[in-house]
Amino acid sequence: MTATISPERWAIDITLLLNAVLGGERFPIDIPMIAREYTANKWPEDPIISVKGDNLPKFDGALFKAPAGKKGWGIIYNNAMTSQGRINFTLAHEFGHYLLHRLAYPDGFYCSQEQVAWDSEYGQIEHQANVFAANFLMPLDDFRRQIPDDIKVDLDMVSHCANRYRVSLIAAVLRWLQYTRKRAILAVSRDGYILWAKSSQPALRSGAYFRTSSGPIEIPSPSLAARQDLLLDNRAGVEHDAGVWLDEPVREMTIFAEQYEFVISLLMLEDHRPSGLTDWEEEPEQDTYDRLVNRPRREW
Repeated sequence: MTATISPERWAIDITLLLNAVLGGERFPIDIPMIAREYTANKWPEDPIISVKGDNLPKFDGALFKAPAGKKGWGIIYNNAMTSQGRINFTLAHEFGHYLLHRLAYPDGFYCSQEQVAWDSEYGQIEHQANVFAANFLMPLDDFRRQIPDDIKVDLDMVSHCANRYRVSLIAAVLRWLQYTRKRAILAVSRDGYILWAKSSQPALRSGAYFRTSSGPIEIPSPSLAARQDLLLDNRAGVEHDAGVWLDEPVREMTIFAEQYEFVISLLMLEDHRPSGLTDWEEEPEQDTYDRLVNRPRREW
């Protein structure tokens, strides 16, 4: 079900309103307060009236209609979740469902972690809610002020943004990759294999990416990601020669996300492909990350 107003447009409209009312130093966003007040003013006969945590086995969150005889909607997140970033993304995701989908789905949503076909109707509406959540929590204009699109980053800089918006480090890296002019790749690995990866557009256009659509890719043995005993002290990164991660030199910054037992690696490349390497001229097939964000799983 395609929304009449795009997820990005909803997020931009609310961001502009919040900028006018609260100013630029309003982060992290108070999602429960904004969801209740915004909807009460815009749809007083059908607002969000409750946002809370509860016992929600097998689900991250839910948007539900008030019981018969009462008006409005409620948002619930699974209070077994311990990551504030994951809770925030879940709340924003359900707020997105309210804005985008409640009229077409009057019974609401229970958003599970079960895998479904990414191009199914359910997969598409979940993707739309994810897009809204990312744009709402991390407005691009503010993010660009924190990290301009033409500077080299390290994980401490991205961590600052993750803390500012109260999102996960992965969510912040993915947001930065959307607009940066730098050639960079995020690779998420576990047990010695890349589970999924995402390249910035400049990296993708130059052929720098990992094609994980056919299955996990083994991480290189000389990499920091393969040496978990060193990870806690390597946010600043190390330089690798060509032939370690890619056929060109790479600066690797890697940390171990102990809570989720996976390794986060940010790979920075030179602005231009080294002499003698040919730029890639066609888009690779949809990779594992693209399918991941187009299905209900929300491990941001």
